[in-house]
Amino acid sequence: MPRVWWRLTRGYRLRPWRSPYLRWRVETYWGLDAERIAFGGFWRFVWTKRRELWRYSKWAARMERAAGRARSG
Repeated sequence: MPRVWWRLTRGYRLRPWRSPYLRWRVETYWGLDAERIAFGGFWRFVWTKRRELWRYSKWAARMERAAGRARSG
């Protein structure tokens, strides 16, 4: 799963709250305004939604593995 988060935060690893992709995900699925997401709000969000984010990362890792298997053979 760390691989999933490494890929999702590409270019914004030291400041994930600025990632356009993560902002879009937060806005789309949880309704928070992407333009207003800042350091504190981002980490508060991550803490309150940690179970859902964990479940999402497990799903994304499974999908990544399945795609890799499909490509390899």
